[in-house]
Amino acid sequence: MKMAAENGSPNNHKLERKETKCNVFISQEKPNQPVIFNPDFFVERLRHEHPQAFTELVLSNITRMIDLPGDEFAQLTGDSEPRVPSSSGFLRSFNFLKRKDKGVVFGAPLTEEGIAQIYQLIEYLNKNLHVEGLFRVPGHSLRQAVLREMLNTGAEIDLETGDFHPNDAATLLKAYLGELPEPLLTHRHYHAHLKIGELTRFDDQGDKTNVPDKERQIEAFQLLFMLLPSANRSLLKLLFDLLHSTARNQHSNKMSAINLAKMFAPHIIWPKNVMASDLQGDIEKLNNGIAFLIRHSQKLFKAPAYIKEYARLYFTGSKALQSNDDLTLCSGAKEGPMTAVTVASPSPSITTVTSDTQNYTESALRELYQQVSSMPESAKKKKLIRQIEKQTPSAESRAPFSRRHWRSRSWGGIIKKKVFGSQMLAEKENGRPQTHLPSCSADGQD
Repeated sequence: MKMAAENGSPNNHKLERKETKCNVFISQEKPNQPVIFNPDFFVERLRHEHPQAFTELVLSNITRMIDLPGDEFAQLTGDSEPRVPSSSGFLRSFNFLKRKDKGVVFGAPLTEEGIAQIYQLIEYLNKNLHVEGLFRVPGHSLRQAVLREMLNTGAEIDLETGDFHPNDAATLLKAYLGELPEPLLTHRHYHAHLKIGELTRFDDQGDKTNVPDKERQIEAFQLLFMLLPSANRSLLKLLFDLLHSTARNQHSNKMSAINLAKMFAPHIIWPKNVMASDLQGDIEKLNNGIAFLIRHSQKLFKAPAYIKEYARLYFTGSKALQSNDDLTLCSGAKEGPMTAVTVASPSPSITTVTSDTQNYTESALRELYQQVSSMPESAKKKKLIRQIEKQTPSAESRAPFSRRHWRSRSWGGIIKKKVFGSQMLAEKENGRPQTHLPSCSADGQD
């Protein structure tokens, strides 16, 4: 915040809030210009700049937590069409037949423009959480028709005039969600939601119990929500914030989390155009799952700590995970982001952090080598080239299935050469025998 104030930006007074903590990233395009970002900055950057790497990282951790057969995994990744329950009789709603004149909101695909219109309803409902039976008691049909038309034409509405009742806005919000071409939680994620709801704790003998494992469920939903399209994720965050606040006011509105879940599950997770009978025994699972999301919504839209750390290392090339010694040291710490990396995720994707750091270092050495090569011929140039070549890891050190050997020969060698390199070069030029350096084992002993 202090940096922003010193730059003299005219908008700096908007950022000066007491007890506000934020990070500052110096943009490479415009040096010395601070950019404010949230703790998930590197995660979002990875999502937008390297979507394939981002998706593979998240998927590898989801499959670590829940068992998705090949067909269901292909649906989650989009490699095959979603296979969800379909209608076996009369459709539960004929609203979809009335969508001939689609506007920017009702019946239209989810867009940022549509979300901006619906946000007017959400903002109004957040101010009227005390209304008894909110989302359960229907509004007035004529008022709803007027309000629906105003929203559909993209008009800006003043709901504070008293022309509309909170029940009108609540009913229209459910109608909007129900008329989306695809459920807000998407058909692809349908089976994953059911599997996450089945995550339970294990007893001391390692046998599965019937006690839900809330921590693992929250982590799995965090990962699953990261795979949602950005528009779905944005609206879902707004919706669950509203429902969470509604449930917290159940003493006045009589709407608990499970009551709200029964109202919204058919609109945000049920496959389109199905009846309750088509879902057989899944209705209770779906209702309980939505109730869980409402209760814990304030934790679900954050990336797990190990995902944040991986994304940070992906861009910064930090050497924080150079060796097993560093991992052991960090895992023994009581606090800090590295503890989450080493303890929270045993997945193979995290073990690639060191490899990414290695690639970053090699790239930097290649650039340095090119710069040195362009220098005029001199003794200093030859000396620098020899030193760079010594610090470049050999191809043999990157051989697969030899992780400890690779780490000790590449990173250990680089560290030792950085510390003792000048001494070794001086002894070599003077014709004296080189000093033998002690080798470092994986457990940190010489």
